[in-house]
Amino acid sequence: VQLQASGGGLVQAGGSLRLSCSASRRTFSRYDMAWFRQAPGKEREFVAASTWSGGSTYSPDSVKGRFTISRDNAKNTMYLQMNNLTPEDTAVYYCAAGPPADLGSVAGYEYWGQGTLVTVSS
Repeated sequence: VQLQASGGGLVQAGGSLRLSCSASRRTFSRYDMAWFRQAPGKEREFVAASTWSGGSTYSPDSVKGRFTISRDNAKNTMYLQMNNLTPEDTAVYYCAAGPPADLGSVAGYEYWGQGTLVTVSS
């Protein structure tokens, strides 16, 4: 599975962006999916995850209520709607797919997109 993340850019604090992650294969719907982010000098951080059906989603408190993960299996695409962005959200955002034992852990995701840069100015 090849993943292509897009939608990043420069936005002012309080603004919104929607990231997309397109998958190359129809088997996309079999995989749990997630978004992670990595700021300069920091470890990759869990942002949000969706089970294969989209029936369950998870996110840490740092983005809960501001970020929403969704997926359209018919289009082999996952989304991350990000609202009320802050400078602390500045990072490269990666999408990932796999059958991880822990949806919030980097380990276990087999496939990764190339990342898309989100920059939030104050």
